[in-house]
Amino acid sequence: MKEKKIITTVQVFESIDELPKDAQALMMEAQKIREKAYAPYSNFLVGAALRLDDNTIVTGSNQENAAYPSGLCAERTAIYYAGSQHPNKKINSMAICVKSPQKVITQPTPPCGACRQAIAEYEVKQQQPIEIYFMGEKGNVIKAKALLDLLPLAFDASFL
Repeated sequence: MKEKKIITTVQVFESIDELPKDAQALMMEAQKIREKAYAPYSNFLVGAALRLDDNTIVTGSNQENAAYPSGLCAERTAIYYAGSQHPNKKINSMAICVKSPQKVITQPTPPCGACRQAIAEYEVKQQQPIEIYFMGEKGNVIKAKALLDLLPLAFDASFL
């Protein structure tokens, strides 16, 4: 047996103010759409904003359902909308932010496993990484240069 160590590197920004201007604007769009989340069951509001290769911004918020867990996360709402409405455009970057009416979330909150898999599919499809910025309600922002930094052993169509 051999042991293989997988190391990932991300960038940590002290606040949204430290981000490059285009990433700040994208995070602000994620914050705006987060307020439109429908999350009466989890009380966990999530907003996601994507910047496409022509600078189009696509947003999504989490949408829950009484038939829990048949709702959809903000990241997948945005990425599937981009895929259906802008099928020939590449996704350059994504911003994700969260909020709870019950407490202030200061820890950067990454995409869940299902969303990581969906984002990985689009990275493979477009043969280009997607920069991912994520944060809580306030505080540090983490930037991953590609989804594969968050999911290094991703499953994709090459296994089928």
